[in-house]
Formats: sequence, structure tokens, C-alpha cells
Amino acid sequence: MSMESYDHAAVEARWQEAWDDADVHRTPDDVEDPTYVLGMYPYPSGKLHMGHVRNYTITDAYARYRRLRGDDVLHPMGWDSFGLPAENAAKERDTNPRDWTLDCIDTMKGQMESMGFGYDWEREITTCTPEYYRWNQWLFRRFVEEDLAERRDADVNWCPDCETVLADEQVEGEEELCWRCGHPVEERELEQWFLQITDYADELLEDIDELEGWPDSVRQMQRNWIGRQHGTHLPFEIDTAGDDGRSYGSVDAFTTRADTVHGATFFALAPDHPIAEELAEEDDAVHEFVEHEADPDGDEPNGVETDLVATNPVNGDELPVYVADFVLSDVGTGALMAVPGHDERDHAFAEKKGIDVRPVIAPEPEEGEDPEAPDVSEAAFTDDGVLVNSGEYSGLDSETARERITEDTEGADEATQYRLRDWGISRQRYWGTPIPVVHCDDCGSVLVPEEDLPVELPEFVNTTGNPLDAAEEWKQTTCPDCGGEATRETDTMDTFFDSSWYFLRYVSPDIEDAPFDLERANDWMPVDQYVGGIEHAVMHLLYSRFFTKVLADYEGLEHREPFSNLLAQGMVQLEGEKMSKSKGNVVSPQRIVEEYGADTARLFMMQAARPERDFDWKEEGVRSTHQFLNRLKNVVDEFESSQSGDRDPIDRYVADEIDAAVAVATDEYDSLTFNEALREAQSLVRTLRQYEEYADVHAETFERGLSVAVRLLAPVAPHLAEELWTELGNDGFVAEAEWPEADVDRETVEQRRNLVENTREDVRQIVDVAGIEDPDRVDVVVTPEWKYDALEIAVESDADNLISELMQNGEIREQGDAAASYGQDLQEEREALSKTLAPDAEYEALEAAAWLVEREFDAPVRVVRAAEADDDVVNKAEPGRPAIDIVE
Repeated sequence: MSMESYDHAAVEARWQEAWDDADVHRTPDDVEDPTYVLGMYPYPSGKLHMGHVRNYTITDAYARYRRLRGDDVLHPMGWDSFGLPAENAAKERDTNPRDWTLDCIDTMKGQMESMGFGYDWEREITTCTPEYYRWNQWLFRRFVEEDLAERRDADVNWCPDCETVLADEQVEGEEELCWRCGHPVEERELEQWFLQITDYADELLEDIDELEGWPDSVRQMQRNWIGRQHGTHLPFEIDTAGDDGRSYGSVDAFTTRADTVHGATFFALAPDHPIAEELAEEDDAVHEFVEHEADPDGDEPNGVETDLVATNPVNGDELPVYVADFVLSDVGTGALMAVPGHDERDHAFAEKKGIDVRPVIAPEPEEGEDPEAPDVSEAAFTDDGVLVNSGEYSGLDSETARERITEDTEGADEATQYRLRDWGISRQRYWGTPIPVVHCDDCGSVLVPEEDLPVELPEFVNTTGNPLDAAEEWKQTTCPDCGGEATRETDTMDTFFDSSWYFLRYVSPDIEDAPFDLERANDWMPVDQYVGGIEHAVMHLLYSRFFTKVLADYEGLEHREPFSNLLAQGMVQLEGEKMSKSKGNVVSPQRIVEEYGADTARLFMMQAARPERDFDWKEEGVRSTHQFLNRLKNVVDEFESSQSGDRDPIDRYVADEIDAAVAVATDEYDSLTFNEALREAQSLVRTLRQYEEYADVHAETFERGLSVAVRLLAPVAPHLAEELWTELGNDGFVAEAEWPEADVDRETVEQRRNLVENTREDVRQIVDVAGIEDPDRVDVVVTPEWKYDALEIAVESDADNLISELMQNGEIREQGDAAASYGQDLQEEREALSKTLAPDAEYEALEAAAWLVEREFDAPVRVVRAAEADDDVVNKAEPGRPAIDIVE
């Protein structure tokens, strides 16, 4: 067979144009409940990178697969086009963010089209256009109207490099670095707009359990971020030590372990707790610690003792008070009772400062024994157990003690705290959605009326600090309430606001009187399959869930979760490292498309690993994939559909493998395990090539095999699949064809394949061990039927004495010692037993696959039933493992 390389550029351009002309990927507004497949829309940074290509190949392949299965499919694309990087890029290039962004969109859209991604471009959205961000402003109004947004002074995360506020979720790592630029984040007090996501904290947490189509890792990250803890507020009176000391009043300490209160040996305040700040003005040591030594991110806890004491409300003990950097003001109350015997962090601090360590919780004792306090000199005992050294509460289990102590202690109450904080959306940047508020001296902060939306951005102001604050003409306006002079809000919205509902806009992108068509959204949503990076687990995904719940409560959405199924795709790496411009290890998607074709890039990427796993980009793998596509093209080109006679066993084997490929690949496409599905398609092509080389093919079987292979590859290599579909004489697009069907189940396929492969391996082993260089004949002897019966009984039986049960079967009993011996083997292997093919099915499968052994060993093969073979050979045969007799 000749090996010619097809013109991938011509093929891909031809079919991309044909799809566009025929609106193959358009989703009409009148379809009912389409399968909604969505990749997280990109930030238009200039060019696609390999991470983009992988993400969008996954969604495109799945969307194409669902179309082949007969679904109406919604598969849109848009642009997350606001944000600080565009503003910085515009400054560097002496242009404006809008022009820079739109140029990047044009480039990236062209690259997407060259990859053959089948989007409904009529639904394209661009978040930096007034047509889109008008609805950001409309939604902001609704949050304010429903008391879910407010402006207040707050300590906020400030990036001095980006000169803007960051949400908690945008501060990364223990070093507290800006998620965009990596600069250390500072704390400032500013007046900010907040969305009250904490109002939905309980529902956001509890509904995580219902997200069964999400990765467990993402669900756990959200649980951790919300961070709900049930516990107790215990009131500690704080006073200066001594009889004439000053009282600082009662300070609540939140604890999840009220059962350990008798073990408290010190009390600790956060460095920015109001009492600590007051002390810092009066006490040099406290001032030095708070201003210069406190390091919340340090490797070990540190602190300074004060002259205060805290009175334990349960037992009256006076505890020394420390200002300590391991206490955080935004966790709990910024104050805690410290129990070194039962908390690792408290234990480390107590060891450092020489503070008592007192055990008050003992492990659960054996029945009839008394609880024994653990040794906590070296490490804390952190489990629940039984109280000891705890006065009247000694002997209670931890859970009961927590309840009793909370009930009995004056001023104590049950409490729930969260790590989650309200979402600060104010950003001191230009390139974002203007917050639709004006500030009036008489009326205060006033919402811009709905009929005056959108509040559009002015011309770009290239300045440091807050650019909109320098847009004097734009900033000056009149108050909607009183008509007096007023100024516009000069902060813009966090760009995560844009992406928290964009998936709803695709449903009706041109609607002019609402952010989305409610009736259609209720029919089309939620997104059936969402694909994107795991880095968005606690920002975009959490915010989108929040928005969806709010819109369900106040705008009539009938679903409360936006994404039914989520796939977090892995990274594309080069030599084990993430690709990045700074490392100089970027592979250009455009170069790969030009050199090898989009289908090659797509197929290599999808076959290299499961989509949720990282994988290494390898040029030799790309070349190998390109060669496979060329071979497939040549096989189709050289096929002639002339009729042949009746099918023989070889043809039946190929027909079975065609069905097997359909059965397995369908399962794998359903579960988005594309690499396994593609392995089936490629294996089928390999089988067809071997078939063609070895035998006179049965044209109908061979043509069906090619047709199936093309359709199995069509979701991932769509251009060449269209070309070959046409060459095979089919009408219409393969993109709109019917998915192949197979009358076989996955279990039968695996049983048959295991049988054939095990048989071939047994022949190889005998030939190798016996040193047979040139066998005259290979006999494959099928197991006698009574052994199949015995195996079936053994698999289904739960009797203790399997041999006795087997002997109740007359045909098995007639085999005498052979039956007893086989029964003993089955007894010993019962845990690993499974059913095999039925006797006739096993015979037919081996007969059909005999050509593979003949081809490998250049010797004739006979498949022999047990009745036709010698007893000494038959006795070695078992179900699923025929006996092998090689004649030299």
C-alpha cells in the first residue's frame, strides 16, 4: 500500500466552509431542551495556547458526539473580555483596552475556526460590550433591591502593584500573593460594594452533596472554602491583672471543642483585635510585636504576653492573655481559648512559651475500665473521647459535654462560623463594568435608573490609581432622585461578576429587554457538561452557583445549580513542566495546525491521556498521529467495493470487532474517556488493515468497518472524517450522521477479547518454552460442556461445600475424578471466578480469530471441540482457557 500524505490544509478549509454554509452547528431558538455543552470562555490575551486547545477540543468532541447520537446541541463561545491585563497591555502599547481586546478576539476566533471547533457563532457574547455589561448593571440593581448588596467600610485585600482590591479568593497561598501578578497583598480600609454571598453559605454548602457529576476534589475545595463550623461562643472577662486592674469587658471566644474548656491554660488575641491595638499604644513589647514581629504565615506560632488575664467562664480559672500571630481576626472572633493538650497549634505555642499543658480528654476506654488521661507532653491528643480532670463533667463523652457546657455556662450560646466572607466586587480599574450608582450629598448612594442603563465607560484614561476617578467630565452627573449635582461611582466590578451568569446569556444573546429569556432558560438550563480548569473551583464556580440561586429566588429560574456535570481538564506540559511564555517552553497551536493539521493536533491531544489528567506534549506523538490519519486516508482511497462471496470465519471476526469497537467506544464517549474511545477506533483501523493484507475481504464487512471507524473518529478528527465519509459514498455530513449501533454488550466484548488474547499468549508461551521454531499445526481445543456448567454453579453458589453441590449435577458427577479435581480448583479460586462465554460462543469466537494465530506463527490452526480431541489434551482445557496442542 502506498503511503501518501493528504493535503490537510485543503481538507480542513473545505469542510469548515461547508459547515458554515450549512449552519451545521447552529442551535435554533425553537429546539426543546438541547444538550448544553460548554467550555469556560477564554480571556482574549492574544493567541490560543495549548490549554485552550485541549479544553475546547474536549467540549467540541463531546458536542459532536452528542449530535451524532441524535441530540440537539447548544455549544456556544464568547469572550471574558474585561480585566486588568488588557488595561496594562494597552498602556504598554500606547493604545486603549477596547481596541487591544477586540484585536485579540479577532485573532483567537480565527484560530478557533482553524481548529474546526463547531460553535454556534450567532450566540457569541463579548462581556466588554455595552450590550452585555448593561445586564451586569441590571443584575447589580437587583442585588441591591433584594438587600443582597451593600456599600460599607471594610478591611480589604489591596494589591499595590495592580492598584486594586482583591476578593479573598484572589489572594493565593500562605504568602498571600495577588492571583494576577504575584505581588504580596496588603490590607487597607476602603469603602466597597459587597455582594452578600454569606446569606447563601448554608445552601451553597449543603447542595454540594447533590453535585454528583462534579469531581470530588472540586466539591471538597468548595466545602473547605465555605468552611462552616458548628461550635460555641464562650464569654471570657478580660481584666488587667491585680485587684485594682482595669476591665476590658467580656470577649467571646469561638470554639468547636467546648468539651476541652477545663484544659484551657492561656487566652490569645489576634494582633489586630481592638484590645491588642489598644495595648499596642500603651505597651512597648506589644507594639513591637504587632508592628514588626507578628507573622501569620510563619512556620511557627509567635506571640507576646500582656498584663491581662481572662477568666474562664466555666471553672473561674484566670488565664494569661497573649497577643499571638496564629490568631486571625477574620476567623471566629479574633480571640480564642487555648488548650495545648488538645490542639497542635496551641501545643506548639505553649511549648515555646513554657505554658502548662493539661490533658482533659482521654481516649474511649475498654468496657469496664476507667478513662486514663493521655500523655500530651510531646503532642496534643486531638480526638474526641471521654472527659477527665473536668469537674462535674468528667466521665461524659465529648459530644454530650459540649452540649452540657454550652447549656450550663452563663452567656454561652451555640454558634456557627464560616470561612466564607461576603464578596467584595469593587475594583479601582478602568476596564470593567461601571457600578451603576451615583453619590449625592443629599440623597447618598443612589442606583442609576434601569432606563438609563448601560452606564458606559468613558474614553480610556491612562493614569495610575483609579482611572475613572480622573475622568472628570464623565464623573460629574445629576442625582436621579433629587436632580442635584452628583458624582458617579468610579469603581468597576470584579470581572468574576461577568462570568457568574454568562452561560445564561448564550440562551438568548440578542434579547433586549432582559438578561436572558426566562422560558428558554428554564427549558435549556442547566449546562449538561461544563469543562474548564480546576483553578476556578472557589472563584468562578462558587460565584456562578451563588448567582444561579439568587436568580432562582428572585427572577424565576427553575434550577438552583448552573452545571450538572463538570470536568476539570488537566494541563498540557512539556517535559513535565506547565507551558508558559516565561519558561520559553510554549508550543504554538498555529504551528502544529500548519505543519500537521488541526485533526492531528486534536487527535493527539485527546488520545494522550484521560481529559482530567496532565500530559506531556511530545512531537514524536504528533508525528505518529499524523501518520495514522494518513494511513486511514490511504485505506479508504484504495478500497474498492466489489462484491465477494459468503462470509468466512475471518469476516465474522472482523464483523465482531466492528461491533465491539462501537460498544466500547460508545461507553467511553458517554463518560468523556476520549482516549479509550479513540483507542477503539484506532484498533479497528489496524484490524481492517491486517484483514485487508491477509485475506480477500468481504466488501460489505470491510466497508461497514470503514464507515464505523470514520464515525468513531468524527468527534475528534472531524475534517478528515467528513472527507472520508464522502469518499465512502455517503450523502450529507458525517457531523449529522447517525451514530453506529452494535448488537453486543460490553461484558461479552471483554469476555471474547480476553479469550482470544489469552489463547494467543498461551500459544506464544508454549512455542517459546518448547523452543518450537516451525510448528506444523496448532490445535485449539475447546473445553467440554460439563466444565462450563460447573463454573456457572460455582459463580452463582454460596454453599460452603462447593464440591458437594457440583456432584448433585448428574452430568458433572459422571466425570468422576476429573470432576472432583476441577471442583477442587474452583473451590480454591471462588473469590476470583467469573462467567465466560457459553460453549458455542467460545468455539465460534476462537474459530473466527484463528487467522490471527495463523498469521503470527505461519501455521494452520484448527479449533477443535472436546469430543474430537484426545482426553489428555481435553483435560487441560477450562472455560475461557482452551487447551493448546502444537504439532511439530
